[in-house]
Amino acid sequence: MKPMQVGLLGLGTVGGGTVDVLRRNREEIARRAGRDIVVKVASARDLKKQRTTNLEGIELIADPAAIIARPDIDIVVELIGGDTIARELVLKAIDNGKHVVTANKALLAKHGTEIFLAAQKKGVMVAFEGAVAGGIPIIKAIREGLSANRIEWIAGIINGTCNYILSEMRDKGLPFDMVLAEAQRLGYAEADPAFDIEGIDAAHKLTILSAIAFGIPMQFDKVYTEGIAKLTAIDIKYAEGLGYRIKLLGITRRTDKGIELRVHPTLIPARRLIANVEGVMNAVLVKGDAVGASLYYGRGAGAEATASAVVADLVDVTRMATADPEHRVPHLAFQPDRLSDAPILGIEQVTTASYLRLRAYDRPGVLADVTRICADNDISIDAIFQKEAGEGEDQVDVVILTHAAPEKNVNAAIRRIEALPTIPSPVVRIRLEELL
Repeated sequence: MKPMQVGLLGLGTVGGGTVDVLRRNREEIARRAGRDIVVKVASARDLKKQRTTNLEGIELIADPAAIIARPDIDIVVELIGGDTIARELVLKAIDNGKHVVTANKALLAKHGTEIFLAAQKKGVMVAFEGAVAGGIPIIKAIREGLSANRIEWIAGIINGTCNYILSEMRDKGLPFDMVLAEAQRLGYAEADPAFDIEGIDAAHKLTILSAIAFGIPMQFDKVYTEGIAKLTAIDIKYAEGLGYRIKLLGITRRTDKGIELRVHPTLIPARRLIANVEGVMNAVLVKGDAVGASLYYGRGAGAEATASAVVADLVDVTRMATADPEHRVPHLAFQPDRLSDAPILGIEQVTTASYLRLRAYDRPGVLADVTRICADNDISIDAIFQKEAGEGEDQVDVVILTHAAPEKNVNAAIRRIEALPTIPSPVVRIRLEELL
């Protein structure tokens, strides 16, 4: 059977890894796909750059648009990144009748609805396993493996940079800035780390997971996003002492009122498996009504981890290329005419438990004032812990764990607590999830 001819847009880390995996495992991949999958041509910005990847037999050109126009290319693999030029190239490839494989989470989170609609009209596939959690096959697991389930919620550690920083802060008691600098030195964080530490990367990935889980359009602009830059070693230490660990989680949950879509630091009980995911590793916890909770763990980035997902997509597209488009697995797991219009809830509509740390003057009646404010706002307190004041100190840390309460109630309570004359500093608030 004629090999499936691939045009590769971008020959960076993942592009090179994709070529390496296809070459190394060519026979195994062909046995699984039913025919050979061959990279025919690749584009790169610098054609003279020295590369460790074996490019023998691959035509190398500078213009990615030229690849899309070639009639001998069956599948276009987009690994350029970004959501401007990549969007134009992907839409043009679809218009030319090419199947598309991409690992571009920003592109799909912002323009996925448009791209999938275009692909549906042209009868081509868009595969994107590599866009979320690197080599972990989480897209396929949710879209196919759990298709018998009504997905209730997903909670994921989906940014390795943030997980590395939080792991190091906990293990070594170091401040955020110092650990970030070390992460940059080791290559885990970019020179400009905002994309990771502000939660934007995780929000892109969560947008995709939510769409797959609940059959809703991609809605990146509605994700509540809060990063880790304001976390301190003292709160990580207090959480550990209380039996919790702090992770940056992407959480999406189906409720009677709509879909929660949020990224923020979260306390998780230390006994949960996902709380023990350390370093740059990723993990996604999925709760289905039939299967219960299942955890998917592995490398969330890197040349061959992401290439593994890209090549798996190439195999899937090759297997299904001759199938009736009406009977392929839908891009968003549900048939296009069955997508949900469930609203995305604003963060004020979300209900969670909370960790609150107050810096208070060590005077009688302070705790009574705080607990009264919580009661006034229908916030039930689970536990209160007060650190003893040191010699000569007139202020102490008070940590409060609450039961689940509406976000707007917690925010109202925090405003009133911070207005007390006995509370000299802003209240630290971190959401808490039991993940049951």
